[in-house]
Amino acid sequence: MSCGEPHETDCSEVLDHLYEFLDHEMPDSDCTKFEVHFEECSPCLEKYGLEQAVKKLVKRCCGHDDVPSDLRAKVMGRIELIRSGEAVPDHDITAATQE
Repeated sequence: MSCGEPHETDCSEVLDHLYEFLDHEMPDSDCTKFEVHFEECSPCLEKYGLEQAVKKLVKRCCGHDDVPSDLRAKVMGRIELIRSGEAVPDHDITAATQE
């Protein structure tokens, strides 16, 4: 997704790290870059608003359940594999869904 306009922070970078921004898991300097980008780029702002709404809905519906830290680590590991372009073994996906 891109609005076609040049930005200091590329749309792909913003969208790749959107949940880190939403979860306040990035340095303040990066948050500031993202906020500036959202002011300039309506498609990314729209995506941000949509993901923020989904996150709020999930929290409202499921927010009372604690997520085990090992599950969070596994999910984050899978996300990093996908981002890096590495293949995730099928048996890992099956095992993760059965846990």
